[in-house]
Amino acid sequence: MSRTQDQINHPVVENYAGIDVSKDKLDFAIHGSDVFLTVPNDRRGIQKLIRQCTLHNVQLVVLEPTGKFHRAAHEHFHDADIAVAAVNPFRSRKFADSLGQLAKTDKIDAQVLARYAAVINPRPSEPVLKQYNDLRELQAARRQLVDEIGDLKRRLKASVHALAIRQLKARLKLAETHKSAVEGEVHKIIQSETALKSRFQILTSIPNIGATTAALMLADLSELGRVNCRQIAALAGVAPMNWDSGTRQGSRITRGGRRHIRKALYMCAVSAIGRQGALAKTYKHLIQRGKPPKVALTAIMRKLVVLANTLIAEQRCWQPCKP
Repeated sequence: MSRTQDQINHPVVENYAGIDVSKDKLDFAIHGSDVFLTVPNDRRGIQKLIRQCTLHNVQLVVLEPTGKFHRAAHEHFHDADIAVAAVNPFRSRKFADSLGQLAKTDKIDAQVLARYAAVINPRPSEPVLKQYNDLRELQAARRQLVDEIGDLKRRLKASVHALAIRQLKARLKLAETHKSAVEGEVHKIIQSETALKSRFQILTSIPNIGATTAALMLADLSELGRVNCRQIAALAGVAPMNWDSGTRQGSRITRGGRRHIRKALYMCAVSAIGRQGALAKTYKHLIQRGKPPKVALTAIMRKLVVLANTLIAEQRCWQPCKP
């Protein structure tokens, strides 16, 4: 009997696995089987799970992003040509609730993720490159420093005691120094990597998108240029969603998305409608058609992120007229 005929008579069963990630260990389960392992979250433990996946012909592994603790597993599985999907923990928890699975342990979580992989079959994702992880971490640090600076300035205005004022001024100066250092490091990372530098130049070529917003988009919207217009708008939280039920037709709303990206796009859109240009004309046209200002502004935000996505996909800078 030939190999092809043998495969037809004895088809290979494809399995799905889930991994519950924690700082020190990985809990691994395969859907529809009794296979369950707990291994250290290190190279040796991950290689043991890879061997299990090969042995049981695992087609897809699902895990949840947990800060930095899932990165090594994601990278090693990807290098071993095993598809990995990093799914939103909120969605996997809602999936568990829909199954009536109210109890929560590491073993149960791994089994739920394995079932999620089998039922939902989420799209695999590639590991995030180190430069992008570094940018995300630095952008998070910058946001914290910006919040701290704003808080210190408000407290400084309300203070009257000389000692309190001196201490607040010293802390404010230190926070501003740290913010400048973080921004310098962000710029250094972008300029040191060819792909990042090229994408940064494209983003900053777009009117009303400055260096700060461009760096934020590189860090927190790495899908730019790799997804379609609807997907990038949804990721940024500026895609209109239907809100209908029965005979009721509700107003379209924006839901979800990445809050920091949406906030940055909002400031860019406000800047755009206050200047002369195509975006300002579009905004005025929408207002004349009776659209509420908030809806019109969201449309400008959507145009900005779609434009950025298109230019990066085509690897070209913005021009007043499309070539």
